[in-house]
Amino acid sequence: MDIHATTICEKGVETLANHKSAEKRARQNEKRRLRNKAVKTRIKNITKDVRQASAENAKEAAKAKMDAAQSLIDKAVKKGVIHKKTAARKISRLSKLVNTIVVF
Repeated sequence: MDIHATTICEKGVETLANHKSAEKRARQNEKRRLRNKAVKTRIKNITKDVRQASAENAKEAAKAKMDAAQSLIDKAVKKGVIHKKTAARKISRLSKLVNTIVVF
């Protein structure tokens, strides 16, 4: 049997918080976790789109998607979801990929 009292907040999150402030912190952390997860998923999806467009040698489509990806990644850094050096690395690798597309 657990010695901590478990509480369930409105969103159904089970916590081991014993104080009102700790319960609030648990609710805040859950909201942030879900928001961060959504942003990271969007980054992964737009990255896949850029890679797919470059694999198809669609230079214009890849450049357009690259601009959208760069904007999304920069916004994630601004929100604190990912580190700025992680963002720089992702953008650099995608840019390198898009710049190597040869149009026949």
